[in-house]
Amino acid sequence: MTRPQQVMIIDDDADDRSFFQEAINNISPVIETHLCDSGIQALAMFQEKKITAPDYIFLDFNMPLMNGRECLIELKKILQHQLTNIIILSTSDMKEDMEDAMRLGAKLFLTKPSTFQELCTMLKGVLEGRWHRLFSSSTGTEK
Repeated sequence: MTRPQQVMIIDDDADDRSFFQEAINNISPVIETHLCDSGIQALAMFQEKKITAPDYIFLDFNMPLMNGRECLIELKKILQHQLTNIIILSTSDMKEDMEDAMRLGAKLFLTKPSTFQELCTMLKGVLEGRWHRLFSSSTGTEK
């Protein structure tokens, strides 16, 4: 029997974490979701072996204490050759942020949608592995 997908959400905004988890549960209630309110908390979960290699990490880019860039660098060190896909989900749509995230090892940079339905559609595409086709043209990252 295959294990359910594991997703980690790292976002300092409690409403966004809740919105995100509700969307994932709407898509598939069997997806195992781990919520972190900071990069520091997420890194601690890896160091304490509470999680090893989730299928996807959705990382907010603009957070206090440890921002998304710093967290991404540390996650890449911890995960090394794991197949975890790190997706930046941010309010930013600045080209510089997108390029920086991709250079640091993110698989995808998405701007947070404004509606629950848009979030569900976006997440469904990512979690079903269709994100290469759905989003590569918007980020300029053909894979």
